[in-house]
Amino acid sequence: MKLELKSTAFVFPGQGSQTVGMGKDLADQFPVVKQIFEEADSILGFSLSKLMMEGPLDELNETVNTQPALFIHSLAAYRAFTHLYPDLKPAAMAGHSLGELSALAAAGALSFEDGLRLVRKRGELMKRAGELAPGGMAAILGVDIPTLEKVCVEASAENELVQVANDNCPGQVVISGAKPAVERAMAGAKAAGAKRALPLAVSIAAHSPLMDSIQSEWNDAVLQASFTGFQIPVVGNVHAKPLMDEAAARNDIMAQMQSRVRWTESVKFMASQGITTFVEVGTGSVLGGLIKRISDSATSYTLGTPQDFASLTE
Repeated sequence: MKLELKSTAFVFPGQGSQTVGMGKDLADQFPVVKQIFEEADSILGFSLSKLMMEGPLDELNETVNTQPALFIHSLAAYRAFTHLYPDLKPAAMAGHSLGELSALAAAGALSFEDGLRLVRKRGELMKRAGELAPGGMAAILGVDIPTLEKVCVEASAENELVQVANDNCPGQVVISGAKPAVERAMAGAKAAGAKRALPLAVSIAAHSPLMDSIQSEWNDAVLQASFTGFQIPVVGNVHAKPLMDEAAARNDIMAQMQSRVRWTESVKFMASQGITTFVEVGTGSVLGGLIKRISDSATSYTLGTPQDFASLTE
């Protein structure tokens, strides 16, 4: 085993990492993964596993499907790891946006069923928010957070707000809000020295006040879900600090709907606590790339395919 678990954090991806075929090889190799896919299909009442493995991509990319698909693959990979290494646990966990719910479920704070139902509900509500109050998001490259915060304040109007949504890594930040305000902020960012300002192909203004239309219903769903104690510490998105109990976990994922994902701060906090290795559990390697730009001394691995599992013991 390559990992020194005392200095390792497991991290869980958010939207954007999905791909057709996700989890298929893992399910073919590990019966425990096949079982979790079947369990998920039973809970949801339809075969999301078939969509994950066979597509079509446009249907998988719909947020109501993307969010549970990423959650399922992450939890399946983590369950395979715990099946193979029942006595090994990482020192910490964290997830990016949606991935925070995956981290909470992996850490034992949520059951798989409650977590999956909550993630599916999150996707449904965010889709509805995008229909009720369409907005936009844009990636801004090469501008620091204080400068971009000032740009967003200047670009916002009374009923047209824009704010920093994802602090992904130094030099890569996503803004979110009303489309006209996002467009003004993109222009402002370029004037402030941004290398690029790229609109994202979404109509949902995640992590912004445009999610307010569904906030109450989301809060109700979170409050109705059964949370338990943590087996492993989870660093939350909203404050980039460990969530100490069930109440803190609920509050963080409720507030996260309209708050900034403080990923840079979360990784820096974990590094300050002695974490030197990050394992991205589930689909893709997006977080690994961000982490290297936050902490150039960090080592990262992926854990989503049979080859990934094999490489951990080579």
